[in-house]
Amino acid sequence: MIAEKKRPNLTKEQILKAMQCKTADELVALAKSEGYDLSKEHAQAFLDEFEDREIDEELLKKVAGGTQVCYAVGGCAWHL
Repeated sequence: MIAEKKRPNLTKEQILKAMQCKTADELVALAKSEGYDLSKEHAQAFLDEFEDREIDEELLKKVAGGTQVCYAVGGCAWHL
């Protein structure tokens, strides 16, 4: 049986950095600087997947942890 290659657990920050890359070579270099081995083909596939997609400002803030939402009935300390 062939073992399936495990996907790395990337942080939100790493994903946001990857989404800023314009070329496969930039993404490969970024991955290498973060300690990951990424082929140029996989890097290009990642870039192709996100091509022509724009993240709206509000969604980007949520992904980056910039928005705080309070679901507590009595309110949250940072809301008081």
